[in-house]
Amino acid sequence: MKKTKNGSKEGKGGDSPSQLIDARIEELSDWRGKTLARLRVLIKQADPEVVEEWKWRGVPVWYHAGMICTGETYKNHVKMTFAKGASLEDPSGLFNSSLEGNTRRAIDFHEGDEIDEKALKALIRSAVALNTSSAGQRPGTRA
Repeated sequence: MKKTKNGSKEGKGGDSPSQLIDARIEELSDWRGKTLARLRVLIKQADPEVVEEWKWRGVPVWYHAGMICTGETYKNHVKMTFAKGASLEDPSGLFNSSLEGNTRRAIDFHEGDEIDEKALKALIRSAVALNTSSAGQRPGTRA
C-alpha cells in the first residue's frame, strides 16, 4: 500500500481509503449504508482533522494520534468500535456492545435506531483527547 498526501494508505488500484469507504456505503445501498454514512459525517464534524483508513480487508477506520474507532457493517447492525472505549466516560450510555473487554467498547446501531448525535460527537472528541494526551500515548507514538 502506498501512502497518500494526507498520510492515509491507498487501497487496491490506487483508491484512497475515502474512496473505498464511499464505495462501501454505495454498495450497501440500504439502511446500513445510510447509517455508516451518517456516522462518518458525525466523526468528521466532531474532529475535522480525522484521517480515514481502510483496514482488515474492508473496515473503515478513523484515526487522530491513534485509532479512534472503526465502522463495521454486519447483516443486522452497524458496529462502531472505539479502540480505547473502556477508558472513556460514557455519561449518555451509548456503549451497548463489547462491554466486558478491558480496552474497547462498541455501539451497535440497528435499523430504525436514533443516533444521539450530540452525545456521539462528545464521545468522539473524548477519544481524540485521550489519544492526544500523555495517558493515551503508547511508548514510541506521537501526537
